[in-house]
Amino acid sequence: MRQYRYLPHTADMRFRAYGDGFGEALENAALALLNAMLDLDRVAKSRGRLVKVPIRETAYTQQELVWFTLQDILSRIDARKLNAYEFRISGIQMKGKKLHLAGTLMCKRSGEDNALLSVKAVTPNDLFVRNHGGRCTIQVVVDV
Repeated sequence: MRQYRYLPHTADMRFRAYGDGFGEALENAALALLNAMLDLDRVAKSRGRLVKVPIRETAYTQQELVWFTLQDILSRIDARKLNAYEFRISGIQMKGKKLHLAGTLMCKRSGEDNALLSVKAVTPNDLFVRNHGGRCTIQVVVDV
């Protein structure tokens, strides 16, 4: 099964991520974002020290949760110069009217520069989440 694919866009970068359910699709959306920004094979094979960065987000909708989570991942990578290679969700729960996400961004600390593309922001423009028959598709546009 395809995890994600990049789509044509006039100025920015757009991709769709897929999964068996929302959580898997969101992990794959994070993977598509990371893969555009960093040489993931090189990061994963590096001898850098493993760093696990907790990600916690709260939102009213799945679309907001995607936007907040991916923007949080991007911000942490930029602020701490992290070489991230994977995002794992440990849980998504509905409490009251809000969705609560707990996850971990897997990173390696090393002096190597593994950057490929500078992503400025995850935008809410053209972002969608579609659930259909147990499967989920997430579309994201990032400003590059």
